[in-house]
Amino acid sequence: MGKKSRVKTQKSGSGASAVVSPKEMMNIISELLQKCSSAAPSAGKEWEEYIQIRGLVEKIRKKQKGLSVVFEGSREDYFSDLMSWAQENGASCDGFTVTNFGMEGYGLRATRDIKAEELFLWIPRKMLMTVESAQNSAMGPLHSQDRILQAMGNVTLALHLLCERANPASSWLPYIRSLPQEYDTPLYYQQEEVQLLLGTQAVQDVLSQYKNTARQYAYFYKLVQTHPAASKLALKDSFTFDDYRWAVSSVMTRQNQIPTEDGSRVTLALIPLWDMCNHTNGLITTGYNLEDDRCECVALQDYKENEQIYIFYGTRSNAEFVIHNGFFFQDNAHDRVKIKLGVSKSERLYAMKAEVLARAGIPASCVFALHCNEPPISAQLLAFLRVFCMTEEELKDYLLGDRAINKIFTLGNSEFPVSWDNEIKLWTFLETRAALLLKTYKTTSEEDRSMLEKPDLSVHSRVAIQLRLAEKQILEKASASGRAKRLHFQKKLEEGAPLPHYEESDIALLENTDADAKLPIILRKLEEVEEGQEIPVEEHLLNGEKVMYGMEANGEPVQEETKAKVSKDVHSALDLTGSSTQKGQREAAKRTEENPKEE
Repeated sequence: MGKKSRVKTQKSGSGASAVVSPKEMMNIISELLQKCSSAAPSAGKEWEEYIQIRGLVEKIRKKQKGLSVVFEGSREDYFSDLMSWAQENGASCDGFTVTNFGMEGYGLRATRDIKAEELFLWIPRKMLMTVESAQNSAMGPLHSQDRILQAMGNVTLALHLLCERANPASSWLPYIRSLPQEYDTPLYYQQEEVQLLLGTQAVQDVLSQYKNTARQYAYFYKLVQTHPAASKLALKDSFTFDDYRWAVSSVMTRQNQIPTEDGSRVTLALIPLWDMCNHTNGLITTGYNLEDDRCECVALQDYKENEQIYIFYGTRSNAEFVIHNGFFFQDNAHDRVKIKLGVSKSERLYAMKAEVLARAGIPASCVFALHCNEPPISAQLLAFLRVFCMTEEELKDYLLGDRAINKIFTLGNSEFPVSWDNEIKLWTFLETRAALLLKTYKTTSEEDRSMLEKPDLSVHSRVAIQLRLAEKQILEKASASGRAKRLHFQKKLEEGAPLPHYEESDIALLENTDADAKLPIILRKLEEVEEGQEIPVEEHLLNGEKVMYGMEANGEPVQEETKAKVSKDVHSALDLTGSSTQKGQREAAKRTEENPKEE
């Protein structure tokens, strides 16, 4: 058995700071809250604001040194307790064990051969830490009286985790002791490591994540110290920034969406043991069995004895993996960079372009994505660029011409160009825009590759440079693709090639571009949510069972917490409902990625 837990709070001795008066600490906390709650800085001043906030946080951390709650021994000492606890509570434990996989960290290793789609892991609800279990704990009174906690399920989970960690009698201690003592999320980066991300598209989210976490900590520190409903919380005597950073990172790297007991809505949860699985490319293979009231996972592929068991976290970019999961995935088939585009309202043809876009269900200004694979643009972005580059006559044709309504549906299909000139313009625009974005980086791709060859790079520095390089490679491919397409259509124009025209018989082709020909229509629609188009939460009947696509507003501990996101892991609903290997009515259990952001 693993070493028994002894929770200790160091208040003196090695490394501990001199005692800080409550008043002095409250003054610094108030200053931090005020700084983090001020208006957003002007463009170009975000780094300066980050330095100021970080300075206050480091001042607080220095005064709190030695006060955090810690467990004796290493994380590995408690894995046997975790497995025993899981078995006692009805989880499956006979096909795998927890193993250290070096650079990938700890994961699950098969102890027998496991077939693809075999149900090998299930975790009953009573083992999960959920928003509901927080409401039914000592946190309940505080939760019922604080609007921030009520609005942000992930923040509730983070504080729930801290309260249970400080409670020697907590039933979740075997799970909590098995969690990492530190993480590799940007909240743990040194200042010079964050600086390596300056100029990248990810840096704004990194800075916002830090600011939001600092603001939340300051808010809840004051709340815990002053609110009557918090007087009996174990947190009251020891609630450091490092504690909160740990809890936020634990939640944002592990939180998932599961259905409530009655299946009427979704809630956030931490799922012990299952969250030990590492990520690889594939499909979502985890769902929730409402009949047996447990989270279930089937094997993504065949696994031989002693092989690592992987799951698929979802179609996330490497920026999302780095910011919210703390790792860079080298072979990410879904990597992408964001590109913000819009039709200028001062443009003479703005009204006409906005109308055509509206008919196609596309905003006149939104964030799109450039993808790492071919084609680098989605059907939605192709449609936007075509409209963006239309002449007045072309716009009239799509608004008032023959079959104008049907033509709208061809905008996102590469088989039906508006005109050769239009294609040349849009691919020239993409080529130029990607090239301009590349010039905003402080280093070249070659310089990044040279830096990665240095053996003394810290883990965080290496990840930051890998992310920076990956962004550039996507932009380089997009620019090269734009150039190749431009030359291709210029040749078509010079040759006088006939323009393909839409016919009624082509209706089946309108949705089937090369990139997504095999996807159901609804999936293709939902995939575009990330690129700025908001799709409402809907319910659909699949195989006679009701499955919610749009999971709840991810009260994410540190990003947009009140908007329903549907694009991520929508595959799970289709996968799980149609699978004969999975028992009972299921709702997709989603690994969500963000961390707590205050409203």
